[in-house]
Amino acid sequence: MVTVTFMALMGCTGAGRFSEQDTAARPKVLASFTILADLAQAVAGDHLEVVSLIKPGAEVHGYEPTPSDLRQASDAVLIVDNGFNMESWRERFYTDLPDRIPRVTLTEGIEPLSISDAAVAGRPNPHAWMSPRLAMAYVENLRQAFTKAAPEHGEAFAANAAAYNRQLLQLDEELRQAVARLPEERRLLVTCEGAFSYLARDYGLEEAYLWPVNGDSQVTAKRLAGVIRLVEERQLPAVFCESTVNSAPQEEVAAATGARLAGVFYVDSLSGPQGPAPTLLELQRHNIRTLTAGLLQEDRQAAF
Repeated sequence: MVTVTFMALMGCTGAGRFSEQDTAARPKVLASFTILADLAQAVAGDHLEVVSLIKPGAEVHGYEPTPSDLRQASDAVLIVDNGFNMESWRERFYTDLPDRIPRVTLTEGIEPLSISDAAVAGRPNPHAWMSPRLAMAYVENLRQAFTKAAPEHGEAFAANAAAYNRQLLQLDEELRQAVARLPEERRLLVTCEGAFSYLARDYGLEEAYLWPVNGDSQVTAKRLAGVIRLVEERQLPAVFCESTVNSAPQEEVAAATGARLAGVFYVDSLSGPQGPAPTLLELQRHNIRTLTAGLLQEDRQAAF
């Protein structure tokens, strides 16, 4: 795991010299993608500026950093990443950055679920933030990192973290109640990417997908046939796909089975501010509304 070294941070930022009124001078934290940036800003509050390296709507796994990304990172006081192979480009990116910039990996201390797909068997599923309970571990890692970076704001970071964790616990209850509305035979989540393993485990859902992670998104004929067969056997009224990938393969599943492609999930990226998933909390609520609306639908299209 990437570890955090804070001596260089304190040496280069000068703890305590940033005025609360001078927001332009707030130390900058660079998060690898929008989900982490949202979590980080919730903990940082007004004391740190959090910027996402990858913009909303972009695919994370296979991202190719640019020279402007290096410039963006060069004046950060801390870099936040997910780990678990989410950022496959991470180490290449870091080799071109000054060693003085510390990093924190937010899955530190989380026991990963392993991907069972033969093509990438044994690799950790990186989408741990999709479990509200595990998102609380992300929050704690952020609180610790920010407190070491700016100890004069430690109480504020702790209060922000506690407030956000209360929202995660509320979200956890909302998700449980929503899944409880689904008949047991309908509690099967069919998606493009296998990004819902942690959420499925926590809330008693089964999952099926066309590829395990977006970095390995080639759909094999065998897997496509298996998903089609499962949807037909379970008479599912709905299948789904994610916002950062091409939904054409899932459209093929829908056409073959009579299920509807019943909506877009947000997983690896937030939407823009005006979209349905501008924060992680709203992302989860959008997804569960889309899921229950699709799986509670009774009629199916005629399959061709």
